[in-house]
Amino acid sequence: MERAILARHGETTFNLRLALNGDLAVSCPLTPKGEEQARSLGRQLARGRIDLCVTSEFERAQRTADLALAGRDVPREVLPELNDPRYGSFEGGQLEDYRAWASSAPSHAEPPGAGESRLAIVERYARGFRFVLERPEEVVLVVCHSLPVAYVLGALDGAAPAPRVPLVECAHPYRLDGAELERTVELLEGWVREPTW
Repeated sequence: MERAILARHGETTFNLRLALNGDLAVSCPLTPKGEEQARSLGRQLARGRIDLCVTSEFERAQRTADLALAGRDVPREVLPELNDPRYGSFEGGQLEDYRAWASSAPSHAEPPGAGESRLAIVERYARGFRFVLERPEEVVLVVCHSLPVAYVLGALDGAAPAPRVPLVECAHPYRLDGAELERTVELLEGWVREPTW
């Protein structure tokens, strides 16, 4: 891979309620605004080369990719490593409640109800982006979720994963070359080996 374009999915019905969805069995469709954001992403990418599109397993990411790449013959790869977290008992609840818990718990702690620790989440995202880096295609579009993109953008600035990161804009293309993505993945992998919180 020589270049990656990272994008969060378009706005969803859960986003409107500031609610969490990390359960694949729960429907979380794009809103009309989210569908238009996805089409706008497609217009921004229309003149550029895309050799592969990688998405998470969630319908919101795949629908965003469908709309952004409408009319283009781009191969797809679905990567569970880039899924949203499993939130445990916070599933379907308010984002701010989960963030409050996450800000007060160590990275190895799992949310109640068999949720996924932040340490496991970062490790999984690092694996997912390592997979993207190792693809033979030159330009890869990655459509996933706010958290994995936020961790990469933070790492791009030299910041290790933090208990709380800013939300990423919906359906906005973030462009990285291979060296930049390699650097961010190495930072995430290093943090997983020696977490700081």
